[in-house]
Amino acid sequence: LVLTGLSFWMFCSSTECKGEEKVTQPPGDVILTQGQTATLQCTFTTTSSNPYLFWYKQEVNSYPKFILTRSLHSADNSPEFVKDRFDAELKDSSVPLMIQDLHVCDSAVYYCALRPTVTGNHQRLDKKF
Repeated sequence: LVLTGLSFWMFCSSTECKGEEKVTQPPGDVILTQGQTATLQCTFTTTSSNPYLFWYKQEVNSYPKFILTRSLHSADNSPEFVKDRFDAELKDSSVPLMIQDLHVCDSAVYYCALRPTVTGNHQRLDKKF
């Protein structure tokens, strides 16, 4: 499986916003095989005291699907992405996504986002042949 990463950037445009909001995923490919565990990195900076981070999966010719959200007080997964395989822990400035027991169907683009969400860069997960 190949993981490709790029970055999201978000800048404040409202008068209430006092700093830069930024989400970053590392660039480059990581090659994994079926059955292994993938950890997709996502770091962020925010002025919020209770940030909400999101992970999405986008397969070829499809729309992004919500995987999970993490905040200081909540940890919610979509029913399609159960916590025993898809999990993330919100740390001080990161929320890495862990995918256990990789399947071929996990091949996709994975997006990390900070509320409010924006479009931007991503990490891609592909099956290695």
